[in-house]
Amino acid sequence: MSEKHSEKQLIEIIDKAIKDFSGNSDSLSGAIGYLMIGRKFGWRVMFFMHSQSTVRKYENILGVSSRDVMPETGPMAKKAFAWQALQKVTNYWKAVKGEIAGIKSKEILK
Repeated sequence: MSEKHSEKQLIEIIDKAIKDFSGNSDSLSGAIGYLMIGRKFGWRVMFFMHSQSTVRKYENILGVSSRDVMPETGPMAKKAFAWQALQKVTNYWKAVKGEIAGIKSKEILK
């Protein structure tokens, strides 16, 4: 799957977020990291790595929707433990919501 935005467009999103941001810089740093990792892992994996409230917070800081700036499944998705575990379940959204035990994980495998 191709990436949704060019490097230049991603830098523009980040620069705008930095310009418009006020608050604790940890949140800004987290949002930027979320975007940069998400472009390689995809939004489906990022939804497993972060709570719904964290995803919303990062999207608000960046002024974007994850689905608009990240591929659904990125080229490195298979490195995420959560993505591998998800392949064994039938309901993606139940897994995202934490209704299926053992799926949510921030672990990245080698």
